[in-house]
Amino acid sequence: MGLGCAQLGNLYRAMTDETATAIVDAAWAAGIRYFDTAPHYGLGLSEQRLGAALRGRPRDEYVVSTKVGRLLAENPAYAGERDTDGFDVPATLVRRRDYSRDGVLRSLESSMERLGLDRIDIAFVHDAEHHVEEALAGAIPALVELRDQGVLRGVGLGMNFDRALAEFVRRSDVDTVMVAGRYTLLEQPALDELLPLCEGRGVRVMAAGVFNSGILASPVPGGKYDYQEAPAELVERARRIAGVCARFGVELPAAAIAMPARHPAVEAVVLGASSVRQVESNAARAAAPIPTALWETLIGEGLLR
Repeated sequence: MGLGCAQLGNLYRAMTDETATAIVDAAWAAGIRYFDTAPHYGLGLSEQRLGAALRGRPRDEYVVSTKVGRLLAENPAYAGERDTDGFDVPATLVRRRDYSRDGVLRSLESSMERLGLDRIDIAFVHDAEHHVEEALAGAIPALVELRDQGVLRGVGLGMNFDRALAEFVRRSDVDTVMVAGRYTLLEQPALDELLPLCEGRGVRVMAAGVFNSGILASPVPGGKYDYQEAPAELVERARRIAGVCARFGVELPAAAIAMPARHPAVEAVVLGASSVRQVESNAARAAAPIPTALWETLIGEGLLR
């Protein structure tokens, strides 16, 4: 299991520095040693908080991934506004898409400064579904070169689009992909092409967004789906899945965590948390035993591929 650190960047609502540190401490206490962040998360705030919380821990005992593709620059027009990309932070910086070689090198250097680390373990090219050729020509070769020099341990791609990820895997030498929301208990389009391709090529998969933005996050389905209000038909499907889970004494979120981890290509399930209690709850649910008959029943009832 990995800790996704978007919430440390004040995703949707602000948290204190103390809460951010406590979340990382709780993850460490639960045995989590993989932490994923990005400059996009809170205009660098997530990286700053994660680095501060990890400071003093043995560097060889944990893995950090961050992302490239969005450079942060000073906002010359700043006049007290808040960020408009979902993070409750002042808009003192702006994001600029840049998948060039130079942009990647500058992005990693800035990330290491914010994290206070002398190296990044894994660098993901972030949300490049509309910048495929640019990333193939600039970002990925630059990261592969750094990996081959021993500066990085792994080169990856992260996005919500399984077909675009599959195209990148076919056309480049990447080690890992982070697929968000496309291989979950509610929907599994990544089975069409991405996961078989990754399995065949030895590309490891990080499964993120396994709660589909919230609809699978509680025993009673509802709330968000892909960052929007969940459509009624998906809420009803989630309720039917929850009903089957209940028959086996399994909570819906526990099944949502366990399902992606069953695939042989999946290396880790990455879960975010906005409180210590959520970290502890996620860890407990990840450890919950899931009877094989649950998956067989979901498949038999047409609720799981």
